[in-house]
Amino acid sequence: MILTPSSFASALGLTALRGATLAEVDAAAALQHRTDRKYLVPSARARDLVDRLAESHHVLDLSGRRTTSYHSTYFDTAELGAWRAHVQRRRRRWKVRTRLYAEDGLCRVEVKTKDGRGATVKHALRAPARAYGQLDAQAAEFVDDVLVRAGIPVTTADLAPSAEIRYVRAALADLDHGTRVTLDGLLSCHRDDRTAALDSGHVLVETKGGAQPAPADRQLLRLGGRLVSLSKYIVGQSLLTPGLPDNDVRRLARTHFRLTRDATPAQHLERTHAA
Repeated sequence: MILTPSSFASALGLTALRGATLAEVDAAAALQHRTDRKYLVPSARARDLVDRLAESHHVLDLSGRRTTSYHSTYFDTAELGAWRAHVQRRRRRWKVRTRLYAEDGLCRVEVKTKDGRGATVKHALRAPARAYGQLDAQAAEFVDDVLVRAGIPVTTADLAPSAEIRYVRAALADLDHGTRVTLDGLLSCHRDDRTAALDSGHVLVETKGGAQPAPADRQLLRLGGRLVSLSKYIVGQSLLTPGLPDNDVRRLARTHFRLTRDATPAQHLERTHAA
């Protein structure tokens, strides 16, 4: 099954699920402090998963739309400190990004860190859409505060746009148990004039919940899914930045990603860093 932007929702069977509003999903499963588990599966297997979750999960429905196009610009140091912290599996890992929800014209500044038990903690700040791809004074203050409290020795003065990730996402939520599942397709990573794109026959599935595996994890294992350590940003940098050391992420990504050159480089990566 080959996915396209227009066919993503119907190809995965999302149109048959019960819908839920953003307010309902946030009330039941906002999950700013959570454990993430990731699976890279063929799109047909992702469709099977959706079918199996239909009785327990709702799909996020935004006025009839059941997918959203995400654009995320990641910020890193000149030495790619965020990338290296992840690849080297350091306890204090972090990511800083601006995220644009394309159809809705909404933007957020997000900082992700790890707590002492290895769980993901996400902090977010609303921002105007025009601020996508940069860190203005308000965003810089927010990012610096989060990083200081997490014990990360980095400030926004050290950061500049480093890569952009684009994909289409559907979000499912178990409103009774407060867990979520996201399905990301048509994933591409961009840096300068180069692109690394996930093959269109695969979907990155993420479960977001507590320390114990959720029902969706059990269903994925029954379908033959295997856990992968695959960060979109880490994949992008690993494949697109010359001279980086080889690593497990790159070896995994080479199986499912293809490299191309863009006719028009991503302009936002040329913007200046924090104001």
